[in-house]
Amino acid sequence: MNAIVKDVMSTHVVAVRQNATFKEMAARLREHRVSAFPVIDDDNKVIGVVSETDLLAKEALEGTVPWTLQGLPRQHVPSQVNGVTAVELMTKPAVTIGPDKSVTDAARLMFNMRVKRLPVVSDDGTLIGIVTRSDVLSVYSRPDAQIQQQVIQNLILGTFPYDPDSFTVTVKDGIVTIEGTPETSRVGLDIIDAIRHTEGVVAVRDRISYPLQSPQHPTALS
Repeated sequence: MNAIVKDVMSTHVVAVRQNATFKEMAARLREHRVSAFPVIDDDNKVIGVVSETDLLAKEALEGTVPWTLQGLPRQHVPSQVNGVTAVELMTKPAVTIGPDKSVTDAARLMFNMRVKRLPVVSDDGTLIGIVTRSDVLSVYSRPDAQIQQQVIQNLILGTFPYDPDSFTVTVKDGIVTIEGTPETSRVGLDIIDAIRHTEGVVAVRDRISYPLQSPQHPTALS
């Protein structure tokens, strides 16, 4: 079974209340060696995120002539310049994720939203953890032998099912190479797709000999 967010997240979260001051936040960033943290309200619900970038915007632009701020890409920069508390300086809404989402979902969300971490929240928005890029990438530390066993026992034998002796599966540095001849091209393609979605797999080397007479074989389609 592939990892979900609650399997890799940290429950020790450095967060600040909405009324935290600029000085307090700057000190906590340095103290805890993080580059951002969630902002929570009195009910521990996530309402935004304050990052080093948010604090630097105030430091760098304070005293700037107002009209020079109009061309800046971030719409809330002008308010940040005058802000002194977390609720005034934070980026909102926060990009969050649920604990039961897959690690793949977390990776995709981080990539698309260009964030380094995601606050993990319950259904009502309460902060319960944090997941970082390094947490997401931790699934690739899975041993090759474990991946090989899952491919052979859980996928080929258990999911489809198919005689595992019909295939040769090797795994090196997370790269799976599979050889063999399935009954149909559809079965072969489904096996390859399942391997690609297996936790810890970096890439798949498809060496399957697809039946040429199968109407589902890619080369037979017109």
